[in-house]
Amino acid sequence: MSIADLTQMQDEELLDRVSAGDEEAFRTLFRRYAPIALALAQRVCRQDALAEEIVQEAFLAVWRGSARFDPSIGSVRSWVMNMVHRRTVDAIRHEESQRRRTELNATVTVSVEDDFADGVVRLIDLPGEHETVRAAMRDLPDEQRKVIELMYFQGLSQSKVAELLSLPLGTVKSRTLLAMRRLRSSLMGADR
Repeated sequence: MSIADLTQMQDEELLDRVSAGDEEAFRTLFRRYAPIALALAQRVCRQDALAEEIVQEAFLAVWRGSARFDPSIGSVRSWVMNMVHRRTVDAIRHEESQRRRTELNATVTVSVEDDFADGVVRLIDLPGEHETVRAAMRDLPDEQRKVIELMYFQGLSQSKVAELLSLPLGTVKSRTLLAMRRLRSSLMGADR
């Protein structure tokens, strides 16, 4: 069967052939609907790169799930456009959620320039402990203090700290353990 014959086939026939693994039928369907699918995604999300990614995902779903198409519900075109639209809306919601989370973290996280001892004392609300915590943090070696600051005051995981500082994860874990032991010892000694 030639490409010209495939182009003339009805969408449902193309989709049946796609279900059977016919790559040329898939290419024909893609050429037929990718431009309007891309235009829809771009109109909704207003981001070209994201729109292209969404269209690729939608057509991957067509390739993998063409057998699930039900002609009684609508046309192949509406089925494809519906997939693109749903994926676009989901992507926008996901990005909006990520943006809100980032903004929230930016307002909640203590700034690196802030005095970390001040932040701890305010959080635990123990008057008079300010200088004790500050001194205990000052007594830590720089590499241990940096790990503690990033983890406990910036809210980063040990994996993120390792990535940020270009250190092996094991090094971050051992520095955390050593710093916590030193802080405990220093703060427990201050209570006596």
